[in-house]
Amino acid sequence: MKTLAASIKKIVVDRHRIPLLRRLIQAGFGLFTLYAGYRFYLFFQWAVGRSRTFVPSPPAVEGFLPISALVGLKRFVLTGEYDPVHPAGLTILLAALVIAFLCRKGFCGWICPVGFASNLAAKAGERLKMQFRPPAWLDFPLLGLKYVLLAFFCYLVLWRMNLEQITAFQRSPYNMVAAGKMLSFFLAPSRLAGGILLFLVLLSLVVRNFWCRYLCPYGALLGLAALGSPLRVRRDAGQCIDCKKCEKVCPGAIKVAAKEGVWSSECVGCMECVGVCPREDCLTLTGPGRVRLPVQVLPLMVLAVFFLFWLAALLSGHWHSVVPPAVVKQFYGMMFSLPQASI
Repeated sequence: MKTLAASIKKIVVDRHRIPLLRRLIQAGFGLFTLYAGYRFYLFFQWAVGRSRTFVPSPPAVEGFLPISALVGLKRFVLTGEYDPVHPAGLTILLAALVIAFLCRKGFCGWICPVGFASNLAAKAGERLKMQFRPPAWLDFPLLGLKYVLLAFFCYLVLWRMNLEQITAFQRSPYNMVAAGKMLSFFLAPSRLAGGILLFLVLLSLVVRNFWCRYLCPYGALLGLAALGSPLRVRRDAGQCIDCKKCEKVCPGAIKVAAKEGVWSSECVGCMECVGVCPREDCLTLTGPGRVRLPVQVLPLMVLAVFFLFWLAALLSGHWHSVVPPAVVKQFYGMMFSLPQASI
């Protein structure tokens, strides 16, 4: 037990173990996501009449319904009313935004299961010697794609939809079964959809974090919010030996060795650059007034904010949907008559 405790303490305290700590935390969230997905599959089987055993739908799956969450966010801002259909999705979005304001894109770097899968694909591609870094003339315009997608969704939801339309959408059969439509999409994708998914997986093996870096509108939103974060990595040029190890491990491909401070919206707050730096005081995490902070502060803050939002939502009754399972099952009965798409 003492050996185990010492090992855990070393992982948490030693800055060089930050990459390992990050992988462990990401893996934990990834495994929980798989468990929630399995539970939702069992609920789905009951809801469509393929099983007599009722399994409650896990609220965590609503984290994969970002458009519904964005609609809920607008209603919350306009009326102060919480989304009654997918409250967990709104809670997760609010938590991710607050984390971004405080801790860079810490949700992407430490929690997001899609980001974890993307990291695994990048590691596999690296071992297979398939990794390719796009040149600047190609990388820069590709970076704009996720912002174009974000602008499109913001235009549709934040600009075009009025309160009446938002209410109608939230009460619509489509929104009620959005998670089920998403699941059925992945269980039985069309030939075109399957081809696109396979293409994205292959691209993720070749280009590091292809989805997160170029296509994720959720990450684009958090990146814009993170520009106001008081936490950032700073570099002491006098201590730097220009080994560029920080740039090699950076998932955002940020030129850390050429900067005094990392302000980029691509920074996911992973702290791997600090962990890999061979000089003790070259790269440091700083807060307001350039106060130096232990590098472990950022992941601890990310986890604290996330779980505080979860606990507050749970205790206030804003984590579980208020729609009775029997009513949801009626909507699922109409599910296959709806367009095959996810929201």
